[in-house]
Amino acid sequence: MHGVGTRMGITTNKDGMTAPQTPSIWTAYKLRWKRRRLLWRSFRSRWQLKTVADRTKTIDSDGILLFATMRNERERLDHFLRHYRKLGVSHFLIVDNASDDGTRETLAQQTDVSLWATNASYKTSRFGLDWVTWLQIKFGHGHWCVTVDADELLNYAGSDDVRLHELGQKLDAKGQTAMGALMLDLYPDGELGAQEKPTNDEPLDSLTHFDKRPYRARRQEPLGNLWVQGGARERVFFADNPERSPTLNKLPFVKWNRRYCYVNSTHSMLPPILNYFYDGPGDTRPCGVLLHTKFLPSIVSKSETERARGQHFTDPKKFTEYYDQIASQPNMYDEASERYEGTEKLTKFELISSKNAIN
Repeated sequence: MHGVGTRMGITTNKDGMTAPQTPSIWTAYKLRWKRRRLLWRSFRSRWQLKTVADRTKTIDSDGILLFATMRNERERLDHFLRHYRKLGVSHFLIVDNASDDGTRETLAQQTDVSLWATNASYKTSRFGLDWVTWLQIKFGHGHWCVTVDADELLNYAGSDDVRLHELGQKLDAKGQTAMGALMLDLYPDGELGAQEKPTNDEPLDSLTHFDKRPYRARRQEPLGNLWVQGGARERVFFADNPERSPTLNKLPFVKWNRRYCYVNSTHSMLPPILNYFYDGPGDTRPCGVLLHTKFLPSIVSKSETERARGQHFTDPKKFTEYYDQIASQPNMYDEASERYEGTEKLTKFELISSKNAIN
């Protein structure tokens, strides 16, 4: 019998994996119907999408696909595309939600992008998940797929050398259907919004630091999904109410099956077994980090716009204070802040797994 230990409030076996809990027959039944309802509403949402550029016939049978919903992300779009092309993404399937800053026009010109547009409500589409899930059902089956927001840059130990296609093969060999990641907030070393806009579209030139700790994790029922909190946003914006701080764990890299679906952003999935492929910081299996580039100099004006739109939270009124704090341009830098210098330091702090885990 394997010995067990407790890490960050999670019980793990000697192989470093949380053992999935067997749900009751009734719970399993309800989760199956929940998954079917989510897939059905995604199927219905296809009528909200207008095709702008369909290049899906160029998708290779073993190509790495990326799915995303975007709105007004022109300032970070060039770097986003460069980053994921370098990692080995061969085709981008993107939904543009009423952009008016050139995002849609720029994406439509890219030969490796298929683009759909909609003016429908981001909030009532489960924050874009309905649209993305429909595209995953239609095009993602059998592919290793990346699902991210425009301000999330996936990295992992060895990502400069190991491309996503090779990583997918290694995960296949390990029987690991999904790879988790910590969403790591990057921030400047001065007041928010005070930095000059990067002239070379490199967000990491102005977003230079991160919090190495503390992070805490626990599992939630009935999905068995992980809930990681902590880090810079909690320290700066939710110190008085840490339970309301953002969820920082995601499952952005998945060998897709048309029966899969995300439940809450990319934080949790159905079937529930997929949620157990990530145990948070300290996990010894292949896992990565999503460098979160939210706090570019434009964050102050963007936050004011998003507060007025009220599309990003189930109950936007509860987050009015959060937007107000961003508008006050706080300095997120702290004496314990660490400068981001690549994935090697993240391995040292056990925020991602080592190259040995991937190899």
